[in-house]
Amino acid sequence: MSESQPLRYKARGFYRANFSPAWLFPFKGIWYLTTHRYLWPMVQTRLLPLALLSTCILVLLFLTTYLPVVAFLAIFHVSKGSAWVNGTFFVLGLGTLLVSILFEALFVDKTQVDIFDAVMVAEGYEHLVKSRRPVSEDIDESDPVKKLGEREKGATFAPFSFRQIIEFAVLLPLNFVPFAGIPLFLLATGYRAGPLLAWRYYALKGMTKKDRKEFIKTKQRRWEYMWFGTFYMLLQLIPILSLFFLLTSAAGSALWSVHIEREKAQHQMNGDDDDLPPEYTDEP
Repeated sequence: MSESQPLRYKARGFYRANFSPAWLFPFKGIWYLTTHRYLWPMVQTRLLPLALLSTCILVLLFLTTYLPVVAFLAIFHVSKGSAWVNGTFFVLGLGTLLVSILFEALFVDKTQVDIFDAVMVAEGYEHLVKSRRPVSEDIDESDPVKKLGEREKGATFAPFSFRQIIEFAVLLPLNFVPFAGIPLFLLATGYRAGPLLAWRYYALKGMTKKDRKEFIKTKQRRWEYMWFGTFYMLLQLIPILSLFFLLTSAAGSALWSVHIEREKAQHQMNGDDDDLPPEYTDEP
């Protein structure tokens, strides 16, 4: 390896980590789900009841906690306007926490699995999906959802993690910090949430716990997933629509996984490695 190669790899890693398109994929998931009709039936059966439940939670929170929180923040904030803004994000974050605990793992996780798998099949990666569930070989069937067989036992889109819930609750007071608090909260929670949103991809790839850690810890992947998770968390703070974005996030995660697979294939065609090599050393 020449002396210039480590610098080239470091530059590539820096570019991929900081100029990655990963942050776009939560939004691409929204576009994909709303423009592909075969996914609509899965959304329609969940969206209305979950939206009503989410609305009730937010209304109760704003009626009971919003003004006290803003009054408390006004004591410390120089700008009264920032107290209202930070108070709003705090209550929305609290609502997201409650929705995650009460509904996400119980009501939408299996639907997210089906959306993820259907997108993977539609994008030509049915061979990955077949590792976990049957996929019809009928060439006359154009609907990816109808091609899917029964889910494997214990299929999950993202694992329900008490650790993540606790971390979210601990980080929630960051919203009290004027100006910088809200971005810090989104980045910190996104750093944790990003890798978990690719859990189904790890399962389809047959990754072990060790494989997942090695895959995530590479610099480019670690930061790419952080940006994906950060914008996912931002969407989760949008009132009422947050549960819709839970479903679109499954489509976005599948599209991001397809992007990774195509990127790997391109590197293999070019005779390049997808991940950065170890640091250069003069030792034999």
